[in-house]
Parts: sequence; C-alpha cells; structure tokens
Amino acid sequence: MSVEEKGFDDAIRDHIEHLPDTKGEEFDKEFERKTIRYVDFRMLPLLGLVYSVSLIDRANLAIARTAGMEDDLQIEIGERYSMVSCFYFVPYVLLQLPSNLLLRRFGVRSCITSYILGWGAAQLGMAFVTDWKQLLACRVLLGAFEAGFFPAMTFIITTWYKRHEMQARLAIFYLSAICISGFTPILSYAISLLKGKRGLNGWAWIFLVEGAITLALGILVFLYIPDFPDRNTFLTPEQTRLVLERVQRDRGDALADKITTRKVFNHLGDWLIWAYSLMFMGGTMVSYAISFFNTTILRSMGYSVAASLLLTTPPYIAAVISAFIFSRMSDKTKHRAGFIALQTLITIVGLVLMGYGSQNGVRYFGIFLSYMGASGVIPGALAYSANNVVSHSKRSVSTALLIAWGGIGGILGTTVFRQQDFPRYINGIWATLGAQFLTLVLLVATTTTLRRRNRRFKEGKITEPLEGQPGFFYTL
Repeated sequence: MSVEEKGFDDAIRDHIEHLPDTKGEEFDKEFERKTIRYVDFRMLPLLGLVYSVSLIDRANLAIARTAGMEDDLQIEIGERYSMVSCFYFVPYVLLQLPSNLLLRRFGVRSCITSYILGWGAAQLGMAFVTDWKQLLACRVLLGAFEAGFFPAMTFIITTWYKRHEMQARLAIFYLSAICISGFTPILSYAISLLKGKRGLNGWAWIFLVEGAITLALGILVFLYIPDFPDRNTFLTPEQTRLVLERVQRDRGDALADKITTRKVFNHLGDWLIWAYSLMFMGGTMVSYAISFFNTTILRSMGYSVAASLLLTTPPYIAAVISAFIFSRMSDKTKHRAGFIALQTLITIVGLVLMGYGSQNGVRYFGIFLSYMGASGVIPGALAYSANNVVSHSKRSVSTALLIAWGGIGGILGTTVFRQQDFPRYINGIWATLGAQFLTLVLLVATTTTLRRRNRRFKEGKITEPLEGQPGFFYTL
C-alpha cells in the first residue's frame, strides 16, 4: 500500500514502528547533538567537495582562455566565447526538473555517480578539441551531466534538517565549494606550466588534469554518497528514528509522498516558488558573471596573466566568510527575507563600483562586494524556499526550479557581458543591477504575502492548514 493510500501520518508511523522501541521517552539532547553533528560531518564535506569540482569544471573556461586557448581556438572572434560559455546552460536548465523527479526512483548513488562520470569525461574531452565548435559540443555535454547534481544535493540536504537549521548547512555545502574553487586559478596556473609537455598547450593540461580528478572522484562518491534519511545506511536505527521524528515534528514531511503529474503541475502553479527562483537567479547571475569575466576584468586593469589569476582568489575567501556569517545570523533569528535584502544591497554597491570606479583599487573592491553579496543571496534564497514548502514532491519541484533559474542566471551572466563592452562592461553591469532590483521587489511581495497568510490563519480567516500541514507557519 502506498503512502497516499495509507495517509501520510500512518506511513511515518509504520516506518518508525519497525525501529527499536524507545519506550516513548524523548531523545536526550546530547544524543541529538551528536547524531546531527555526525550527519553534518558524514554528508556536508563530501557534497561540498563534489560541488566544488563541478564549479571548477564549469568555470575553468575563463582561466583556460587566459592560458592560451583564446589564440589556439580563436574564440575571441565575435561572440564565440559568449556562445561557448552560454550554451552550457541550455541543457543545464532544461534537465533540472526531470532529473530531480527521477532521483528517488533510480537512487541517489546511481544518479549522482553517473552525473559525475559523465561530466568528467566531457571535461577530459575538452583537452583534445581542435576548434571552438568541438569545445562548444563538450560544454553542452558538460551542462547536460551537471544539470542533475546541484538540485539533487540541495533536495537531499533539505530532507535531513529542521527548517531553521537549513541555511547554515546549505551555506557550508555551497560556500565550502566556493572556497575550494576559489583556489582554482592558482591550481590552474600551476597546471598550465605543463605547457608543451606531450604536445599539449597549458590550457589543454588544465582540462586534462581536472577532468581526471573528476573521474576519480566519481569512484569516491559511489562508495560514500549519502541517501535520503529513510534510505540511509550510515546511521543506527535509533539515530534514523531521531532524524525522521525531528523533521516530522518540524514540518511533517519526513517521508516521501508519491510524485504524480498532477502534483507537479499543481506545485508549478504556486507563484511563490517562481519568486524564490528569480531571487536565486539574481544571485547566480552575478556569481557566474564574475567567475567567467573576473580574470578578463583584472587584465583590463593592466595586471599580468599570473597576477590576474592570483587576484581572483581573495574575493572568494571574503565571500565565504561573509555569507556564512549572514547564514548563521539568519538561522539564529529564524528570518530570511531581511538578510537576503541586505546582501542584495551589498551586491548593488559592488556592481556600481566595478562599473564606475575611477581607480583599479576601487573596481577590485567592487568585485569583493559583488561576490560577497551574491554568494550570500544564493544559500539565502535556497533556505527561504525550502522553509516554506512541505512534502518531498513540492520540495523536488521547487529545488529543481530554483537551480534551473540559477542556470538562466548563468546564461544571462555570460551573455550580457559582451566583448564589445570591454573593459568596463557597462551594459552588463546595468543588466545585472536590474536583476538585483527585481530581487528586492520580489522580497517585498513574498514577505507581504506570507505575513498576511500567517496572520489570517491565526485569526481564523483561513481554515485549511497552511501548506496542508497542521501547525505550520511560513518563515519570513
């Protein structure tokens, strides 16, 4: 009998009843703390490592361009570089939702391992391309295989924790990846010094070495990747019961409900998840633009190739520190929208300084602020969305939609910064600023709506439980 046929409460009760009897006593705080800490260490470092590799593999194009690929493949002609950067996101966007809907059916281990091996092979293939069209084809394959990873990881993480524990965890997962990938320019520069070995240029060695690392990581993931809480194999039965009970008491969706076509379209009809997705897009648009054009902007300031590569790392480190502090504050106060707004304003200031700063130091500081703000908005929008949806089916749809719009942010971030606008990219700056102003408008709209729904339910003007879950209130 399915979850829907039995009822959700009966399903969770049946699942818990087969675990060892705890005679009704509550789990003690120390046991709870140790269990959740064990989940943190078992899950977040590995997922952060894998995501950092995916960021490296998608963003090293800018570094390879600086390391000689531009001359070899002539991608500086017209809009070739923007096309190679942009077309990655087409399959990346289109395959987000289908891959997330199939995740529970085929299993986390099989899906994630397949994704990693696929994009590792595509990355490796880029080392041997002879023209920009072949590079474009490899980038499309890279986007297709990476499409399912980020929404799957976000979906999995949000099923393990209570609502107001999520943003710090999402930030650890996301920002640890940002921190590791922030050292990519240094690593890539070192790899590029292999220029001439085996007849390969420096940029080809970057793709070759990093692709081989990705393939090796696929084996590690197959052995250690965590699954959903009800399918995990690394916790004891008592620990599993604790995790499921915590989630059930917090929001009532510890176990998965059945995904149907009707449910998917019903979830897609909720304008709020589209609003969260557009906010996420605003953050990723800035993040991708800086990732792909950071070294180019620094070169426009007169820095050498080596200096440009090395100077890209400090903004990443600052972004990690800033975003984690904001995420911890957001979890502590159980508030999302205000912190997203503040970090959006920081992004706006940074973009203005990047575009209109009269001195190189001011423009470089603008890169710091822009990346700090945008990197904080990304986990903030993920947590804002995850806190305000109930059920695995809606969580699956909402996370996929968010990451898909993140991919659209990548498309915009790599196309609005046009070659003819070099070196200040003013048109790209204003297009990116527009996305930040849209985020602020959406924050006002969502906060007003959620606050009104909470108030009307407390006043008895709404009789049905919010999100269909008794005792649930939206997080503002």
